[in-house]
Amino acid sequence: MELVAGCYEQVLFGFAVHLEPKASGDQEQKWTPVADFTHHAHTASLSAVAVSSRFVVTGSKDETIHIYDMKKKIDHGALVHHNGTITCLKFHGNRHLISGAEDGLICVWDAKKWECLKSIKAHKGHVTFLSIHPSGKLALSVGTDKTLRTWNLVEGRSAFIKNIKQNAHIVEWSPRGEKYVVVILNKIDVYQLDTASVSGTITNEKRVSSVTFLSESVLAVAGDEEVVRFFDCDSLMCLSEFKAHENRVKDMFSFETPEHHIIVTASSDGFIKMWKLKEDKGVSPSLLCEVNTNARLTCLGVWLDSVTDTKGSLLPAVEPSPVSKQEQSKRKKKESGREVQEEERQLKPDTKNCGLTGNSNKPTKGSSLVSTKKRKTVEMLEKKKSKRKKI
Repeated sequence: MELVAGCYEQVLFGFAVHLEPKASGDQEQKWTPVADFTHHAHTASLSAVAVSSRFVVTGSKDETIHIYDMKKKIDHGALVHHNGTITCLKFHGNRHLISGAEDGLICVWDAKKWECLKSIKAHKGHVTFLSIHPSGKLALSVGTDKTLRTWNLVEGRSAFIKNIKQNAHIVEWSPRGEKYVVVILNKIDVYQLDTASVSGTITNEKRVSSVTFLSESVLAVAGDEEVVRFFDCDSLMCLSEFKAHENRVKDMFSFETPEHHIIVTASSDGFIKMWKLKEDKGVSPSLLCEVNTNARLTCLGVWLDSVTDTKGSLLPAVEPSPVSKQEQSKRKKKESGREVQEEERQLKPDTKNCGLTGNSNKPTKGSSLVSTKKRKTVEMLEKKKSKRKKI
């Protein structure tokens, strides 16, 4: 496995984690992170990272998504469709990548050919976060237009728009997809899928920076502080808390191996730490290993080379196809005192910018993969042209 983390200093770090065999008398294996690579592809701070069985993708304030091949340990090129900071990146299996950015777009990418299959104007403001349902049939997104939006990925359209009173900055499905959480500042609203309404609210002491589900009912919460807390989503009670870092925790990632349940934390103090969770979540986890990057970390991922490919992808609607006439049928429902608006209109592919028909005029904003060298060359040529026009 490999820990990958982005930072303000424009670098992606990779640390291979080695499990040393148990020595005689030792009860636990020794986990040792070893520096494997640093990737300097971006020209601004990194803002998001996502991991598949082969690739690590990073988003940045430089408006690009860079792809790193973990098998070959080489740069695989850049995706340059968005105009604005890349705010969120999520893989569904190994076939599709979904990206969101400050331009309000959500883009669906073919993670084999690296082509933009669909570009959706998702929010009137920025897209701040998105999460894909475990089935791959639904996605949730939140933005700076004070809405929570549900996307039908099977039919490629907007399903619901829920008006919320403030701008949410995190949304996350539970492992089985029976509930989801929406984070606004230090408040975490727990929604039930069957009712689409809030069943309770968890309050953290500081603004929440990251959440990750440890089980269907237990949520790990990190905020602008050194502490990580485990909350029960049913009782809304804090089960335990522990000091993870010397500075604010910026991101978390949890996964399971046959022997262990692991949570990884990354902090502004530069450290990445791996923790072994206890069966009783009321007991604080134990530290397995740590590594100091000496950088201000912003985002975190874990590459597990044993991840299997998801062959039966549940995203058929993102394939380029003729679009039927728009249907405008809106009905309003009241759920827990909030207005919910359902939109049943087919979303048209953005053929001009997304290049679904291969007719993109600007190579730097097309749908296909652009090598780093080619992208920089194109940018230089465009600058020269603009200078000539001024003269």
